[in-house]
Parts: sequence; C-alpha cells; structure tokens
Amino acid sequence: MPHQLRKSITTLAFVLCSGLGTSAAAQVPPSELRANAPERYTVVHGDTLWSISQRYLDAPQRWPELWSLNRDAIKNPHRIYPGDILVLDRSKGLLSVAPAETVRLSPKLRVETGETAAIPSIPPTVIEPYLTRPLVIEPNGLDNAPVIVATQENRVILGAGNIAYAQGLTGGGEQTWHVYRRGKALVDPDSNLTVGYEATFLGSARLRKAGDPATIEIIAARQEITKGDRLIAAGNPQIPNYVPHAPNTNIRGRVMSIYGGVGTVGEGGRNSVIALNRGEADGIEVGHVLALMRLGSAVGAQRGAPPSMAPTAGSIRLPDERYGLVFVFRVFDRVSYALVMDVSRPVNQLDVVQTP
Repeated sequence: MPHQLRKSITTLAFVLCSGLGTSAAAQVPPSELRANAPERYTVVHGDTLWSISQRYLDAPQRWPELWSLNRDAIKNPHRIYPGDILVLDRSKGLLSVAPAETVRLSPKLRVETGETAAIPSIPPTVIEPYLTRPLVIEPNGLDNAPVIVATQENRVILGAGNIAYAQGLTGGGEQTWHVYRRGKALVDPDSNLTVGYEATFLGSARLRKAGDPATIEIIAARQEITKGDRLIAAGNPQIPNYVPHAPNTNIRGRVMSIYGGVGTVGEGGRNSVIALNRGEADGIEVGHVLALMRLGSAVGAQRGAPPSMAPTAGSIRLPDERYGLVFVFRVFDRVSYALVMDVSRPVNQLDVVQTP
C-alpha cells in the first residue's frame, strides 16, 4: 500500500478510534505544555515516541493525554511515521497528525525502507539484546536446555571459530543458538527472597551438523564458553511499541541490578538497563514510566555526625529526591526490566522506583 494512502487510512482510523470507549484520558492542561513546544513538527527518521513527547511535555508519561488515547490505544498505539506532520492545538492541549495530502502515484515499484517504518517507543538498538534473551531464570530453569558436552581437540575454553558438541539440539530446525550459564541471584531487597537468577549471556553458536550430539560452531563469544554451558534458541527481537504511560495504580519498588553501568561499579546512567523487584504480579506492564527516587538519609543533628539511613534520637531525615525516569520494556512475573531515560545523577542499586 502506498505510504501516503496508508497514512491517510491510519489517521482516519485513529480519529475514529480515539473517540470510542469511556476510558479516554483527560487532555493535558495548556499550562503544562512546554513553553517552546512546536505548533508543527515533522517527524524524522531516528525519532522515538519518547523523544517527541519530550518536545511537548516535561512529563513524557502524560503522552496519552496529549493524544487523548484510551486504554486500548496505549497498547496498540497510533503509528507515527517519518514525514508525518504533528500539529499542536495549544488551547485544547491536544496533538494530532495533519491529514496526508492526496498524491497521484504513477505505476512503478516502490520499496519501503526503515525510513517509512513506524517510529518506536524508545531507542531499539539499546534494548534489542535484552529482548530475545531470557534475562531471568528459575533456580532450575536451564536444567532441561541443550548442553555443551564436549569440545574439538578437548579445548577447555571456547571462542569464536571453535567447534563443540551439544546434546539436546533435536527438532525445531533452529540454526542459531545463544549460550548461557546461570548468573547471580536476583534478591528482592524488600523481602530478602531470591526471585530468580540472571541468565549470563556468553555468546552465540551456529548449528553445523544435526545429531545427538550435534556439531556447533561458536560464532561470537563475549565471555569464556566451556563444557556444561547451556544453549537457548535465538529468536527475532520484538521491539515494544507501547505508548509511554504512567501506571494507573500506586507502584513502588526497588532497583535490584544494573546493566550497562558507567563510571563507578554498581552505578548506572542514561541508557542503562535496570532490573526491578516488581513485575506482572504487581501490576507492572510494558510501556510503564516510573520515577527514580533517592531516599533521604538521616543526618545527625550534631555537627560532624555521620549520616545513616535509619533516623536516631537527635537526627533529621533529609527529603527523598526524584532524579529521573525509566521506561519498562520487558516484564516477568516478579521482575521487570526498564531503560533509564533521563537522570540528573547516577542510578544506584536499592534506589526506589514509583508511580510518577
């Protein structure tokens, strides 16, 4: 379908659907729009829903209100494409896509590229490695996965180009596999219970000859691969395209682990991936925007007294500080993973996340 025609249909469908249902979000008060929010903005390749929402709002989680989206539209968002022109009605606090112009197309072959794909919610290149890989495993979650049982020439450590032999690679026709071993425990800091284990990604392998054992070739190695490591079929990443939105209930959790940290060990920054001790069972869903909070410490009233998290007689507690936002992109039962979007200070383990 020609792109201009597709956009016209999409725009019409959005206008019709956004008026359906009784759960449409309230509009954004004009006073809460950014002072420099553009009246018209042309979407370009590389934009995301998050980056565009920041042009209009200091609180990107209010994006559904700016579009007057209902609950269903949040999960199946109106698609915005490079070349679309966004029009802001500042008096009503509403944003919309300008109707596409009618274009007479001559008959010839057209190929859609990434330039005409709908823009994603958040930068896909940052989170793609975390979408196809099992980030959380149960204590025995890898026990039944295919396993490397031997190596060519009895190598102790495998790297790219080395040959190994694996049992359990039968059926399914999978050609590419990821190599894992069980990593550190994910401990809920609130309950002190282990909610799972990190799945440590070691590298990738390609099936060279089927059988049991099958012959595999290591095609990439991030860490040392040895006998006993497990294999999980590689899949195509499904980039989440949910509208950024705040939870409709009060959620409060903690940062359990930080990936892609910068600077001091254990700290994260913008574009770091963090594991949270809240998941689907707690009401977390893909697309949720949560605020990052640093709890105020207790400071001794006497000069020079050391700070402590627990207030004591004669001490005062400093106020909690909100310092950033995260976007949840993958959810498990008791654990979820979020991308750090905006922060004014480093992210630390045990920091709090909550409904903005």
